[in-house]
Amino acid sequence: MKMKRLITLATLALVLAGPATAECYADYKAKRDEPLQLHYGVAQVSDANCSPGAAEGELAPRLAADGWTLLTVLSTFGPEGLEERKASAGEFFLRY
Repeated sequence: MKMKRLITLATLALVLAGPATAECYADYKAKRDEPLQLHYGVAQVSDANCSPGAAEGELAPRLAADGWTLLTVLSTFGPEGLEERKASAGEFFLRY
């Protein structure tokens, strides 16, 4: 009886720990002025900011610290969307 309870508790602990490892990413467009430069990038954002509007608030200061202005967050997605965006983002893939 105790062994069955122990196994049940261990299983429950593993199930509850699973969602804490979720990953969220955003693809975005940014610019610099004088001379005008544009880039498309992909960045990881916190799970709490896993919507385009919320991701903007997290990404804008990161980009600004390097002289970039965030133009728009195109979408947010999980790790399954990384590979298809990697080539397009180039040097800005997971840079910010």
